[in-house]
Amino acid sequence: MKIIRASEIGTYQYCQRAWWYKLQGYEPENKIEMAEGKSLHEKHGRFVYSSSCVQGITYVSLMIALLITTAWIIQSIL
Repeated sequence: MKIIRASEIGTYQYCQRAWWYKLQGYEPENKIEMAEGKSLHEKHGRFVYSSSCVQGITYVSLMIALLITTAWIIQSIL
């Protein structure tokens, strides 16, 4: 019995013809374009990851600033 992987299901959902070609053992003719697309997706993934890190640092900095401001207000009242 053949094991069906999630990537195979994704290929089938995206393009049934591409899935069939892959199943038959055909190799894509546009390997250069596919490699460029993969490189572009990896670059985009790194950008999204770094943006998420910057966003996390921003939230932490905001919380620290709020805590310091709150402490300063409480100290000036007392």
